[in-house]
Amino acid sequence: MIKQPYVYIMTNERNGTLYVGVTSNLPVRVAKHRDGYFGGFTADYKLDRLVWYERHETMAAAILREKRIKKWNRLWKLKLIEEVNPEWEDLYEELF
Repeated sequence: MIKQPYVYIMTNERNGTLYVGVTSNLPVRVAKHRDGYFGGFTADYKLDRLVWYERHETMAAAILREKRIKKWNRLWKLKLIEEVNPEWEDLYEELF
């Protein structure tokens, strides 16, 4: 299996709590978030909706982008999501 780095944002509802993460296997990672596999923050807030993701060529680039986005204020993150997903639809199904 070829690994492909992604940065992604999960939420529980429109304008809800946001989680920014990085992974090399987005469909599997999102499925685990949805199932509460990781526990902790994403499970506590029921962050089960993938609302934004971005593919990167290298894991180093993805990690750098994730760190930058995590430092952004909330309004910038909301704008990032709404530029590509104005209805805050769950994008999980489009991964397949």
